[in-house]
Amino acid sequence: MPAQLPPGAPALVLAVPGAGDEASADVASVLSVENPHVEVRLAYLGDGAEGVGKLLAELGADRPKEALAAIVIPLVTGPHPRIYRTVREAVAQSGILATVCEPLGPHPMLAEALHVRLADKGLARVDRMRLFNIAAPVDGVIVATAGGEEAARAAETTAVLLAARLALPVVAASIDSAPSIGDAAERLHRIGASKLAVAPYVIGPEADIQKVADAAEAVGAGYADTIGAHYAVVQLAAGLFGAAVEEIF
Repeated sequence: MPAQLPPGAPALVLAVPGAGDEASADVASVLSVENPHVEVRLAYLGDGAEGVGKLLAELGADRPKEALAAIVIPLVTGPHPRIYRTVREAVAQSGILATVCEPLGPHPMLAEALHVRLADKGLARVDRMRLFNIAAPVDGVIVATAGGEEAARAAETTAVLLAARLALPVVAASIDSAPSIGDAAERLHRIGASKLAVAPYVIGPEADIQKVADAAEAVGAGYADTIGAHYAVVQLAAGLFGAAVEEIF
């Protein structure tokens, strides 16, 4: 994140699936506190493209005409066509200049966040100095994401990163399409894994977490909490904003 910005610099807009939640509010709060020179706004996609477009238009009205008014960061860990479609429709309706950033992942920091969430539920153990596995209470992990088959394919990179940390087989699955959590469990069973855990590879509001709980129960697996407002999310959002700003100034 740049240490300072000129007057009229673009706002950092977190595009949040749904109508808002505690995790996204916490991410925005930490970004604001740590970067008081940046205008941080939350745009709730549950309001639809029109509602988000109005918010973006307001940001444009406060900035020089034809200047970049907003850097929009969808609060998702991977590709999510429906969410990106809504964001781009909102930008088009607003009439402002805006940059729409790539997803937060895949990234090693998100693999670390998944490891921590698994450990929080007793589904992984960690060396607190290095945050690597020291003795596994499970022998296979499913990284479950939202956003369809494209998102599940992209999550395979994070699955590899998490497998390296845990020294266990880890496979990717989709919460809302194929391959399902059940499909992933069958794949792990075929290679000899019997004690499974599900790691939701989502911030939170972009997925129905009850589906994760139900699917995990159906395959006899434990499951971790969502990534939520883990500091990795804050750092990655700040990094995307900083990279976009560097291209302008």
